[in-house]
Amino acid sequence: MGFVSVLSFAHQLISQRAQAGDIVIDATMGNGVDTLYLAKLVGKRGHVYGFDIQPEALSNTEMRLRSDSQDEAAVEHVQLHLMSHAQMEHVIAERHFEKVAAVTFNLGYLPGADPGTITRQESTIPALESALRLLRKGGIVTIVLYSGHDGGQQETDAVESWASQLPLASYQVLRYQIANQSKQAPYLLAVEKR
Repeated sequence: MGFVSVLSFAHQLISQRAQAGDIVIDATMGNGVDTLYLAKLVGKRGHVYGFDIQPEALSNTEMRLRSDSQDEAAVEHVQLHLMSHAQMEHVIAERHFEKVAAVTFNLGYLPGADPGTITRQESTIPALESALRLLRKGGIVTIVLYSGHDGGQQETDAVESWASQLPLASYQVLRYQIANQSKQAPYLLAVEKR
């Protein structure tokens, strides 16, 4: 039995901190895998916010949510936003500030779409800062980093620098990476708010 993938490990970390009724955020919806996972985790009593700048990401996520549940009410607790993750604080309900259990980021580009449309440090770093402000104590931010595409290494370096400067008294940062894999293989940073 091998180690779990970075995405599976991110889900494990989130499931240890978020439960039914909680508020969670998918900052980069992509094809909706994380959004669906979060929706099932927090259930109808919880609330999921999803963000992406690409219309196909929004429609892919809507299709994934609907195909998984025949019950329209089962996804009423999910709000999908066609906007940058850097804008999340503008749409998150104020009553949810400092109550978010988990925020997940899966950086890079939408598989199957234009690889020229990528996440960039100019929006990702402000989004990560927003995520920390929205997070409750004991909450977690997971960040899957991909450096193998054009622009990916620059964003990875910026996120690494950002994470390394977080004060230990307020945050713990974990790295999950297969050491004997290609340096361009995806890996996970997880930030827990103390």
